[in-house]
Amino acid sequence: MKKTLAALVIHGIGRQQPGFANGVIKAVSAHLAAEGSDPQQVAWQPVFWDDILRPAQDAYLQAAYAAADLNARRLRTLVLSALGDAAGYRQLPSAGRRGGEETQTYHRVHARLREAMRSLYRRQLDGRPVPLVVLAHSFGGHILSNYVWDSQHRPDQRLSSFERMNWLCGLVTFGCNIPLFTFACHEVQPITFPPPRLPARFKERARWLNFFDPDDVLGWPLKPINAAYDQVVSLDQRINVGGPVTGWTPASHLAYWTDRRFTRRVADFLLTLL
Repeated sequence: MKKTLAALVIHGIGRQQPGFANGVIKAVSAHLAAEGSDPQQVAWQPVFWDDILRPAQDAYLQAAYAAADLNARRLRTLVLSALGDAAGYRQLPSAGRRGGEETQTYHRVHARLREAMRSLYRRQLDGRPVPLVVLAHSFGGHILSNYVWDSQHRPDQRLSSFERMNWLCGLVTFGCNIPLFTFACHEVQPITFPPPRLPARFKERARWLNFFDPDDVLGWPLKPINAAYDQVVSLDQRINVGGPVTGWTPASHLAYWTDRRFTRRVADFLLTLL
């Protein structure tokens, strides 16, 4: 079937596998079908990057747990993943130059995004641009924001307009912690959204939807960052995700993916673009 919408999915912290997006894709597709819309219209593309930083984190965890009797191991693993991903993504190596240059890890993670966009555009869409929606969880929202910022301010002219994120019509961030990375910035500026080169017929339907569970200590509203974010973010939506055990704890940070309340809202948004 001809694809009329593209959906990129990028994960955040937490131990992830290459099939991390299968659950959310299945759930959203089921909601679309229930509303009478053929889910085959959507071209899905996951962005997996956990294997870039996980080996070093796992090596330390194994050594630490062997050396010391540590409690709350699941929570410790989550915290290490959160802090380790953030530090590893932007920190310069000890022998690296100073001055704010991006690290090799930054480029490796962004290369995964670029490869995913290439595959989405050239294989699934056969080189035909369609509106793009990105689902970004947790730290993945920060990565996605940086990637779009770079595409808007340092565009690679070798890439197609679609691959340069000019067809970005929707952002769905969930458990997002972008605010935590703004405090050291003198002037905090969001990406330009909708992108200036998004075809006019899609701009009125473009939305940035941000979902956060009140018990998710790593998920935050985005509009309070400043007036600029208040303008580009369409909605900060409080939502309860997870079951009776995880729903009221910090573990809710990992519960969005297959929660029916969340996936239904994603499907409802996609329906406005189909």
